[in-house]
Amino acid sequence: MKDKPTVLYDVPGPRARRRNLVWSLLFLMALAAVIWWVVTSLADKNQLEWSKWAPFFTDARVWETYILPALKNTVIAAALAMVIALPLGALLGILRLSDHRSVRAVAGTVVEFFRAIPVLILMLFANAAYSEFTDISPDTRPLYAVVTGLVLYNASVLAEVVRAGILALPAGQTDAAKAIGMRKGQTMVHVLLPQAVTAMLPALVSQLVVIVKDTALGGAMLGFSELLASVRPMSANYGANTIACFTVVAVIFIALNFALTTFASRLERRLRRGKKSTGAVVGVDAVEELATPGEHPDTR
Repeated sequence: MKDKPTVLYDVPGPRARRRNLVWSLLFLMALAAVIWWVVTSLADKNQLEWSKWAPFFTDARVWETYILPALKNTVIAAALAMVIALPLGALLGILRLSDHRSVRAVAGTVVEFFRAIPVLILMLFANAAYSEFTDISPDTRPLYAVVTGLVLYNASVLAEVVRAGILALPAGQTDAAKAIGMRKGQTMVHVLLPQAVTAMLPALVSQLVVIVKDTALGGAMLGFSELLASVRPMSANYGANTIACFTVVAVIFIALNFALTTFASRLERRLRRGKKSTGAVVGVDAVEELATPGEHPDTR
């Protein structure tokens, strides 16, 4: 039986397959050379000695004193930012679809303003504002500043995710709701948002992962005792094992984000099984295309 033709690409011939094989072997050889160079360099600087890695396996104090408290702070900051940014972003996204021009303009200005400012600058401004105008303790001020910066930035990004998810739905959904006499608020809550959730999930999860990683900015600039900030005291107290500390922290970040994406993937599959999906999926590129405030014909 002949192979089915494909319209996506031309099936490579014998010469192309040999060329691809050669390039693959060259790439693998180059990758092996880089790995060998990295391992050799680390070995020359005694970073691969067991004494550098042993504390993470034999000394519980490194976990109780440094890693677990820092991980707790990272999770608390990320969780607070997620809990606040998600509903705030959803509200701003819905307001950007309002029938009233003034409401759309205000929501669009807020979203574009905070989305244009780097999250680190928002954290620094928040920390300075809390120091100047509040009585928040200096010990907890970095947490407030980190959460504030993450909320302001990510809520503005999530607003575009929500708007893109709603606009990705077929126009017939809104027309059908109008045909049975539903008001716009009812249409949004009972028709559009429930269907848009599954389309928005990939972009939402991507932004939630960004929130977890961006907590490290607070440790770098504000003295927030998060996971990455624990590397310096650990390395100072355990024989300058900087590479080992960074490796362990990186593995923990990977595990944390992997758990988040796995949970979201299972939730998405469950939602798609529970109801018929529109088939629309919203990614980061789709959000960027909706950066300019405007009125969509399907929302009037």
